[in-house]
Amino acid sequence: MEAKVKIIKEVPDVIHDGEWHLYFQKCEWCYKNGNTFGGYRFIWRRPDGSLQPARGQARILSKKDILQLIEMAEQAGFFQDNY
Repeated sequence: MEAKVKIIKEVPDVIHDGEWHLYFQKCEWCYKNGNTFGGYRFIWRRPDGSLQPARGQARILSKKDILQLIEMAEQAGFFQDNY
């Protein structure tokens, strides 16, 4: 089912610097039938700052990258609610 994704928070805060960046985002998925669900995703931003949406998951290069993004998200208050 098609959904629109609303980004609530994301880390890191680099938007565009000419490089690809992996982001960790807290989001809401809003479906056409009116259902809304919260959750998290990893997604790449292109060098121009636009998102690289794709069917499937973002390939994460290392455990270090995952843990760094999770730590940044925790510091940004991502996990203060139930999702």
